[in-house]
Amino acid sequence: MGQVAVLFRLMPQGVETDLQAVAQGVKASLPQGVTIRGMQAKDIAYGLRALLLSVVMNDEGGILDSIEHALSKVPGVESVEVMEEGLL
Repeated sequence: MGQVAVLFRLMPQGVETDLQAVAQGVKASLPQGVTIRGMQAKDIAYGLRALLLSVVMNDEGGILDSIEHALSKVPGVESVEVMEEGLL
């Protein structure tokens, strides 16, 4: 079984959303076996910033959907989008 690298973009609920708190929620919400490779805030527009999250996980059926669902439940997150996905 191989590994998959995935880049997620987490959009906050608004410009006032604390991305540091969102980042802490992300770390707590990820299932076992998922490793965070990187996390950074990126300016989008008009003061809105998104959180880019890079993770590595085993290539298992349904794991991507479960991670996306878990990330969408983090307080302050409006939406989750898979930006890139690839095998390592």
